[in-house]
Amino acid sequence: MIYREGQRVLVQGITGKQGSFWAEKMASCGTVIVGGVNPKRAGEQHLGLPVFASAKAAMAEAPFDIAVMFIPPAAAKEAALDAIEAGARTVVILTEHIPAHDVMAIREAAHQHGTTIIGPNTAGLVTPGAGFVGIMPGHNPNIFQPGRIGVISRSGSLGTLTCLNLTRAGFGQSAFIGIGGDPMIGTTTRDALRALDEDAGTDAVVIVGEIGGGMEEAAAEYATRMQKPVVSYIAGRVSPPGKKMGHAGAIVTGTAGSYASKRAALEAARVHVADTPSDIPSLIAACLKRETMAAL
Repeated sequence: MIYREGQRVLVQGITGKQGSFWAEKMASCGTVIVGGVNPKRAGEQHLGLPVFASAKAAMAEAPFDIAVMFIPPAAAKEAALDAIEAGARTVVILTEHIPAHDVMAIREAAHQHGTTIIGPNTAGLVTPGAGFVGIMPGHNPNIFQPGRIGVISRSGSLGTLTCLNLTRAGFGQSAFIGIGGDPMIGTTTRDALRALDEDAGTDAVVIVGEIGGGMEEAAAEYATRMQKPVVSYIAGRVSPPGKKMGHAGAIVTGTAGSYASKRAALEAARVHVADTPSDIPSLIAACLKRETMAAL
């Protein structure tokens, strides 16, 4: 689920306004795009790339590792199944508001084919210096710089802010993983944390979470066995009780999924929890300093 240099990307919906814009931005910073999909324009060239009728047709002529979807909700299931059945190793689903039964079908197909699903409602993946897949500003060097801090976020905007703060403080990123904000997603915070824990290029991890759901608590359980330091920020500390806000996944039931519950679980796992996003770089610096001193 970490974007690796040289991985080949297919853009489903490449001829649309957003698909075109972001395909150009992805290519500008090194992402290898092999082509796009639009059944109505199959056989044409767009942005100097071939347009195919389907992901299966693309795989036969221009093999790819990752499919990224600029597809409306009603057509998302068909596009995702097309990419999965074509043999995509990873499908990045940017689309939100996909019907729940469609998401369930996508996840089941992915499980059967061994495909990793990022999203739905994700901002995508970034590996500074290698490329990005999705709608994160991975082309902007003021926000993303190569480094050794892994970042996980439900929110694209909070993930961007976190990476901006890290870069300004002199910390580059090994990888950004936007898991998505919908109630049902293919890759959880714990999944992403495991990937960064196993990544040789990552020295520390930042988890940007939100109130609602239990993903941060599950990640905290995994963090108890990690040697790499972990810092977290949980959005929603002062949210009014009983008020709907944030992502569709931000549902609090009783105390489960509350800010207090998440913070307690993370701190019990020796994860350093920031009060504000601006506190994250100083916590990372302190953690890495302790790691260096312990190694002497």
